[in-house]
Amino acid sequence: MNEETRLLKAQNLTRFYDVSQGLFQPHAVVKALDGVSFSVAAGQTLAVVGESGCGKSTLARQVTMIERPTSGNLQFDGFDLVQATDQQLKDARQRVQMIFQNPFGSLNPRKKVGSIIGEPLVINTELSKAEREDRVRTIMGKVGLRPEHYERYPHMFSGGQRQRIAVARSLMLEPKLVVADEPVSALDVSVQAQVLNLLMDIQQEMNLAYLFISHDLSVVRHIADDVMVMYLGRVAEYGSSELIFQQPRHPYTQALLASTPHLKAQNRQKHITLKGEIPSPLAPPAGCVFHTRCPYANERCAVEIPAHLSLKDGRQIACHGVEEGRL
Repeated sequence: MNEETRLLKAQNLTRFYDVSQGLFQPHAVVKALDGVSFSVAAGQTLAVVGESGCGKSTLARQVTMIERPTSGNLQFDGFDLVQATDQQLKDARQRVQMIFQNPFGSLNPRKKVGSIIGEPLVINTELSKAEREDRVRTIMGKVGLRPEHYERYPHMFSGGQRQRIAVARSLMLEPKLVVADEPVSALDVSVQAQVLNLLMDIQQEMNLAYLFISHDLSVVRHIADDVMVMYLGRVAEYGSSELIFQQPRHPYTQALLASTPHLKAQNRQKHITLKGEIPSPLAPPAGCVFHTRCPYANERCAVEIPAHLSLKDGRQIACHGVEEGRL
């Protein structure tokens, strides 16, 4: 990816939280993000995948500027978000919008659809009521909502239609980046493809960049240009979607893909059984955080944190087994 095409770029991004464990217990530190690096180009989709607790939602909060990173570098459209003032962040937030997981909970049930979609214009612009309504109706048409939907309430719509309303709201300020946090996981499978196709059509039309957060690899395969696999706040493997799905190298990536059902035999991965449960982020394992569940771990994995290797095919990977040629 050329430097000029990068819309969002993170280097060694960290986010730590101090957590109280009780009255007589010492405070613990949760390393929700620990040295995460990635970039997203305009018109491209980076999918972030992993189990619950891997840091996906924390990453979304950093990118949408809800929280400030503990350390590292985060640049959006050439703008340094880590060193920005509060006013600069307020201005930058208009260019980064979010689509939430649950379309049933992210819409105000007391407001009509036209008001919900147009609310960002009321807060951030000085457009007249007529101008706002005109823009809202234009966006509604782009996402497949009919003109008569303008005066209806959210409870009158299906889940897929509600998510279309949420998509329309995210587009009102003409953002450059949209963070989609599990945007189809609450929808029926029959509706998921419709919403995904809508997102892809809008991306092509508006040259949007997506940071697409998901645990469903079948969804990711459909929409992503690049994939970043995370485990306990760290990046396990990061590369093009084609490489990740066709030739996964990290054992954790292989295990995730093997657990995803496929109709076509050529898309199925060799089954890998992971030992135990994902460790608590309050007490992550020493060395490679994945070594307690990895079938290929050795003594080095238990004591030494793997460096992020740059492979010849362009992907990044953190695995001693790959470095040593065992995998």
